[in-house]
Formats: sequence, C-alpha cells, structure tokens
Amino acid sequence: MPLAVLSLAAASLVGCGGTGGTGGTGGSGAEEQAALKLFYGQKLTWADCGDLKCARLTVPRDYGHPENGKTFVLPVTKAATADPDERVGSLVYNPGGPGASGVSDLKADGGEVFSRAVRARFDIVSFDPRGVGGSKPAVTCAQDTGEESGEPEPITPATAKDRARAFAAARAEAAGCVRASGGILRQVGTVDAARDLDVLRAALGDKKLTYLGWSYGTSLGTSYAEQFPHRVRALVLDGAIDPSLNWRQRALSQGTGFRRAVDDYAEQCADIAGDSCPGATPREISELIEELYEQAAREPLPVDDEDLYDVDARTLLDIVTGAMYTPEDQWEDLSEALSAAVDGDGTKLAALAEGDEPSTDSHKKPRGTDPENDDEAILAVSCLDTPHPRTAGPYWNALGPAGKAAGVYGTSSVVDELTCANWPTGTQRPHRVSAKGVPPVLVVGTTGDPATPYEEARALAEQFPGGMLLTYEGVGHTAYGRAGSCVTEAVDAYLITRKPVGSDATC
Repeated sequence: MPLAVLSLAAASLVGCGGTGGTGGTGGSGAEEQAALKLFYGQKLTWADCGDLKCARLTVPRDYGHPENGKTFVLPVTKAATADPDERVGSLVYNPGGPGASGVSDLKADGGEVFSRAVRARFDIVSFDPRGVGGSKPAVTCAQDTGEESGEPEPITPATAKDRARAFAAARAEAAGCVRASGGILRQVGTVDAARDLDVLRAALGDKKLTYLGWSYGTSLGTSYAEQFPHRVRALVLDGAIDPSLNWRQRALSQGTGFRRAVDDYAEQCADIAGDSCPGATPREISELIEELYEQAAREPLPVDDEDLYDVDARTLLDIVTGAMYTPEDQWEDLSEALSAAVDGDGTKLAALAEGDEPSTDSHKKPRGTDPENDDEAILAVSCLDTPHPRTAGPYWNALGPAGKAAGVYGTSSVVDELTCANWPTGTQRPHRVSAKGVPPVLVVGTTGDPATPYEEARALAEQFPGGMLLTYEGVGHTAYGRAGSCVTEAVDAYLITRKPVGSDATC
C-alpha cells in the first residue's frame, strides 16, 4: 500500500514508544509525526486466502525518517474467531526464528496449535516480519562463487589453516548478503520489528496487544514490552531468550542446552523411541553418537541413494540437534537412522538432513507455499541484534571454554557466530529488561529445552516487573501447543482472562 493513500484516521494510536530502532527514535518533528500518523491510520483490506483472510501492512523502512517514502510491505493473515459474539480481540503470534514466516505457519495449520478455547475468543493473527518471507523487500544472500576446497569442514577448527578457512568463508557469506540485500540489512532488527508490531496492533483495531511468541518470538515480545509497556494487554513468551546475554554467553547457553538435550535423549530414548534406540544404555548411546562424529569427520558416512549426499560431521551435528526440538516427532526416526549408520549406512541420516521426514511441529519451521528465506533472515536479524567482535581472535578464544562446557555443541555454536563479525552493526546492546508499567508478563520455560535453555526463561521472568514463570518439566523446544493440558490451561486462562499463575507454577 503506497504511503500516499494511507488513511489519516486513528491518529490517536500513533506510537511514541521509548527505545528507538536501528534508524533512530523517530517522531522528532511535525513532518515525521504526520508520516507516522499515516502508517498508524491504515486499515487492513482482507481478502480470502483459502480458509483464512490475508492482507498487507505497510510500515516505514526507517522509523527515524518515516516521511522518506521507503517502506516494507508485510503480509498478514488471520484465522477469524470461531465465536464472534465472544470475541476478545486479536491474538498476534510469532512462530520463532528469527526468520520464520508467520503467514506460512498460520496457513499450515489454520491456528490449530492454539486451543479451541483461545480460537473461540480471538482472531489468530500472524505476519511476516520485515525482511522475512513475503516481506517486500526481503533479505536475500548471494551464493558464494568461490571454488570449494574439496576438504571437509571440521566442526571445531583447530589448526591455523582450518581457522583461516572458516573465517574467510564467514566473511564471504556476509559479503554475499550485503551485496544482495543492500541497505535493508541495517533495518531488519528486532527493535524496528516490534515497532511494526504496534502498527499492526493499531491496524487491527486493538487498543492493546495480546501476543504469544515462541523462541525468537520472545525477543520480539520483549522489545515490544520495552517500547510500548502501556499498550500490552497480555504477553506470553514461550522458550525465552535472555536479552542480557552477550554473543559469547548466548552461544555457550545454547551449546550447553543442546548437549544436555542429547544427554536427555540418551537417558529417555527407550521411553520415547522404544526398540529403535541405537544402544541398550544411555552411556552406550552417548558413546555411539560421539564415535559417529569422529568417523564422519574422518570420512563422510556413505549413503545408498544417488539423490542424497554423504553425511559429513557438520551435517550429522545438524541432524542430531534438529531432532532435539520435537522428541515426540523425531527421536524415533533419529534412532533408526543412527542404528543404520552404525552398520555403515548413512542413507536414513541423509534423508533426515534433506527433510524427507520433516517435523510436524507447526510453530518451529514454517511450511507452505509462501516465499521463505529463513536461513538468510535468521543470520540478518541475529547479527544485527547482538554486537560481535570484528576480529577472529575472540571467537577462537571462546572455543576452549565452549568445548569444555558443551563439547561439539558448544564449539559449533561459537563457529556459527563467525559470520556476524563481518555484518553491518545495529544499535541494540545486551541489557536487562526495562519495561516499567507493563502488566504481568507470562514466561514459559521447558526444563529440557535445547535451543532456549530453562535458565534463560527464569532470568527473563525475573527481569519483568511482576513477571510470572510457568515451568514445564519436559524435553523439547517450547511448551504451549505440545506439552499437554496443564500448560495449555494455564496459558489459556492468562490469555483470555489474564488470570495469573502462581509463583511456583509447574506442569
């Protein structure tokens, strides 16, 4: 929607929130205020898209200069409430990432990850954040045209040669994104995305926001609460990210989370995967996985399918860690694939890597036909949101402690940060939450969460004034929608009536 045709209605809803985005705080003059009123006054034009309704939201590319005419146009989709007479309002959600398409996610299941009680009281709404999925423009990265070395990439670069190759590859990756995406890379951070969320709230006609964020969606919700604390009705943050952690602390936190999750897999494999477990005891399973990493590092595991690639150590690591997100869906397949690999056949592992047996967890990775750029977007947003060292030394210095604490899961988390060394910088810094005046926020933490460890949920709940923590004692990433009726009922009661949870609430 061109800026020129945006309605001037609802001018009273114009944002004035605290922390500025990557382009500045905005609204400093009459021209900027008038431009923001145009964005806040727009009305969504809904059209049928299958069983859902779809629309587009226009937001300023630079909140510091909303009058300059440059915009993002964001797709929005809605599953209308099943009971209009009981409607409370809109429930906006973000499925995670960063880089997950909310539109694709909602189209995949029609909002059925939410309970019937919630769907009866809310329109379920999601959107593609700036730069993500169907956003116009969207982040894109040019492919590296350099020649492959032909040598396998180690999980942990130990030699000077390996480290030089890893840093050069990261530099090339960043350069490809800068070359293909141009100036928008500085404008896709979470602070600005949270400001877009407030424009969406206004366009939906809601005076206050009801929101649920999974995983990265907790960062988006936290930023919204900091900038617009008095516009929050209810905020659920499930699988929380602690904004006070720096890049190194975050890498260690996640690496430790995955190491513990693989230990949980070894301990609980028999209960979830049954006879398909690759070992008879937890120790046997753990040792088997470590041996496969070492074997794949020496020579990729062979496959018996010309359409699949042999499984190198890094691919094996991605397969194992990916299976930790939804044990109920993936541990049995992982177990069968590991058992076959021990017998010399990596075909089932390669099939998992290619996504032939994808997770059915609808709020982790988007599915559907909408354009998706989740790999590019997760890099863009993560690097912009968190400052990183510009030289290689700090990353190599972090490898030893990370390896000692979390093995390959720790060192790989550090190596994953290398691309950010060559990324455009943002303005956000690690910080404790500052959201004075926000109503009680509900944080949900899973004790065995691999990607967003429980300690981060506990820390985030403590940082919010009046913050509440709901603990789910279980494995897998996030809880609402997959952890049973106890979590569902507590979250539903908070969303619908804002009923608080107790200080030691546990499911």
